[in-house]
This record gives sequence, structure tokens and C-alpha cells, in this order.
Amino acid sequence: MNESRHARLHRATSETDITLALTLDGQGRSDVDSGIGFFDHMLTALARHGGFDLELKAKGDLHIDGHHTVEDVGIVFGQAFRQAIGDKRGIERFGHALVPLDEALCEAVVDISGRPYLAWNVVFPREKIGTMDTELFEEFFRAFAMSAHIALHLTCKAGTNAHHIAESGFKAVARALKVAVSHDPRSAGAIPSTKGVL
Repeated sequence: MNESRHARLHRATSETDITLALTLDGQGRSDVDSGIGFFDHMLTALARHGGFDLELKAKGDLHIDGHHTVEDVGIVFGQAFRQAIGDKRGIERFGHALVPLDEALCEAVVDISGRPYLAWNVVFPREKIGTMDTELFEEFFRAFAMSAHIALHLTCKAGTNAHHIAESGFKAVARALKVAVSHDPRSAGAIPSTKGVL
């Protein structure tokens, strides 16, 4: 097991330059700058409600649009998550959360399975929140799930306000991840799978 449960990564391409540090057993502190205000707001909520410490500096080709930046942050965040979780011994593995925000209600279910998958059932009533295209939320979570090698199901069960839906979704994922990465005191450090490997 990676006792520190911490990872620091740097990824540079012709489209983005991203430095990210993640501590799973943190205090919910964050220092985030992606160049996209609403995305920063969501990542800050993800760290706070997941109990993760997150540092992120991303420079991307925002003169084109936010797609490359959001997707690449998802990739790096997922890679850091996978590295920080280590060999997965003694973790709960599964996590589930239902989080309301006023009229919005989102449900997140995760399995730190080693088998990446995203099931996305979220519809936004408008195309933008601030400067961020709402379609990019799916791209972020897909990139994260694929790179972290987790199965993630996110469903919006109610909501009419796009800001509320997005924030409810990020908080639900945060709470589900917090449960899934937590230590199971009864596991005696075993891999949480009948196969003996995840």
C-alpha cells in the first residue's frame, strides 16, 4: 500500500501543460487554477467533499475552447488518483452517494475495480455555465474514470438549474470516492476482490 496515498504529476502536450498534486487522506484543501472559473469551482468542491488535498495548475489552449484543458485535467487527475491509491489493499472499493442541492439531486456510484467505465445520465438545461460548456462535464468524468481505472455511474435524478445540477454531481462523486478509498478496518489489508487482484 502507498502509505502516503499521494501523487504528483506533470503532463505537457502541444495543447495543455498540467501540474497536479493529490493527497487522498487530506483535509479538503485545494489550490486550483485551470483558467476556467466554473471548472475551478467544481474541482474545489470535489476536493472539499472528498477530503482530498488538491493542487492544480493548468495552462491550455483556451483561445480555442475549454475541451482540451478539461479533458486533460481529467486524465491527469485520474492518473494521480490511480497512483495514489496504490495496490488497493484494505480499501472499501465501492462508494455510493446521493447529494441534493436545492432542487437538484445527483447520485454517484463508484467501483475501484481496475475496469474503467463511465455511465452518464445527466442532462443540462443550458449549454454553458459561465464560460464552461456543460457538455465538458461528461468529458472530464470520462477521462477521469478511464485514467483512474474505475467504474463510475453518475445520474441526475432531479434538477432544473444547471449550476445546481453540476455542483450536486461533483459533490456526489466526491462523497462516493471518499467512501470507496477509505480503509476497511475488518479487511486486514486484503485486496477487496475474490480474484485477489484489482
